[in-house]
Amino acid sequence: MSEYTDEHARAGIDATLPKIECWPNQFPGYEINIAIPEFTSISPKTGLPDFGVLSLRYRPDALCLELKSLKNYFLAYRSLGIFYENVVNRVLRDIAEACSPLEIEVVGEFNARGGMRAVVKAGQTKS
Repeated sequence: MSEYTDEHARAGIDATLPKIECWPNQFPGYEINIAIPEFTSISPKTGLPDFGVLSLRYRPDALCLELKSLKNYFLAYRSLGIFYENVVNRVLRDIAEACSPLEIEVVGEFNARGGMRAVVKAGQTKS
């Protein structure tokens, strides 16, 4: 099998995905948890599907995520070649850009492949 390339590593990071829409938050001081239990993407190296559970936890500031647009955003990953680590960091980046939450954490728990299971976590706090 050929080596991993810079093209593999960058795959999917800047692909065009559906827009994540938001609506004005009406209340301060609470947290929202969203689970995507049937997340699917494609390995940019092998072309095989990757499956997992994505969990998103955020504290909204001025905006909340609109769930139908978020669902369409995640469905677009089904045909996107992207590594696990890039999925989690791309989702973090895209959601932070869409709604600028006070705090956000994204966790990807990916199904075992080759006897190993990967859990990837990324987060940020608004300063």
